[in-house]
Amino acid sequence: MVEDLKAEFENELLSILNYWRDHTVDKEYGGFFGKIDNENKVDKTAPKGAVLNARILWSFSAAYNQQKNEGDLQIALRSYDYLKTYFVDNEFGGVYWSVDEHGNPLDTKKQIYAIAFAIYGLAEFYEAADCKEALDLAISLYRDIEVHSFDVGKNGYLEALSRDWRDVGDLRLSEKDANEKKTMNTHLHILEAYTNLYRYWPDGQLAERIANLLQVFEKKILNAETKHLVLFFNENWQSKHHIVSYGHDIEASWLMLEAAEILHHEELISKFKKLAVEIAVASIEGIDESGGMIYELDVDKGHKVAEKHWWVQAEAMVGFLNAYQLSGDKAFYNYFIGVWNFTKNHIIDKENGEWFWGVNADGSLMQGEDKAGFWKCPYHNSRACMEIINRLKTIYL
Repeated sequence: MVEDLKAEFENELLSILNYWRDHTVDKEYGGFFGKIDNENKVDKTAPKGAVLNARILWSFSAAYNQQKNEGDLQIALRSYDYLKTYFVDNEFGGVYWSVDEHGNPLDTKKQIYAIAFAIYGLAEFYEAADCKEALDLAISLYRDIEVHSFDVGKNGYLEALSRDWRDVGDLRLSEKDANEKKTMNTHLHILEAYTNLYRYWPDGQLAERIANLLQVFEKKILNAETKHLVLFFNENWQSKHHIVSYGHDIEASWLMLEAAEILHHEELISKFKKLAVEIAVASIEGIDESGGMIYELDVDKGHKVAEKHWWVQAEAMVGFLNAYQLSGDKAFYNYFIGVWNFTKNHIIDKENGEWFWGVNADGSLMQGEDKAGFWKCPYHNSRACMEIINRLKTIYL
């Protein structure tokens, strides 16, 4: 049974990678198209985002590191060349948030979230291509974050700055977000990026920054009573936004443990193993009768956003499988299987490839969303497949 399940994820990983290889390459202007809809219609004039490009870089580099398929390495190389040529700001450091279809800088704001993903992808590409230039660039971007974004007085990282690292009025990643100085989301992906950088560059100061981030999550971001993450904060770590993001909760559960494990710090490993299971337990409330995980809950209003987004399902599968591995509780494995079955039945596009953005509460397809775009990237679902393939190798039922 486990072998059959592993084969399903191997096939799905291949399908995801083939989609991005076959449909997203911009042969006219370079890099990758900025927007493709559910019917695979390309918008050639759409802006190209740093997050999309960096996530493609990570996905295909990681796939090559796992499978050694030369075609994956070629897509990773294409993404690397485009990132360093068009997104990296050679004057002020960091990366631009977006460029136009020709590669000209469009939004030059320094969104720390995007810089973190560039580090994440570059570190993985270094391993794939043995490219020291990529590692050096990742280290340079890490230092940009530490110099310009780290809050020396109050700890944590500021959300965004202008091109030349000054204060900026609009700090948001998207219109859905609160305009606050510090966010759970950016801290999570800095942690993720630093963890991957440390994997290939085990620097002492970087280890200290990872350990500090874990402390920030434990002491500032995680609600100790509910085991949910707080999403938005001002510079003083005060939050008035009582929103539960189930996908981020379950994603953080395993990423925090991964960070502790990369440091080989036994006390942190023990602490975050326990938290990973506790957060997974709390995340179960996001699972509905369909077996899928809903998007979020507004605690103050008691209102659930019962849409089921592709990335939430991907992270739920990894998080619940991780909790099963840690606890031996078969209920977590059953939740993992339930989310996978929901994903196969409702999220994977069996006709046009890749995964739909999501479905509404009534199960109908969400309209007007991207198949590939500024936020719709191969990273969550390809990473879930790779993580699950590796984890299933150690599971015997």
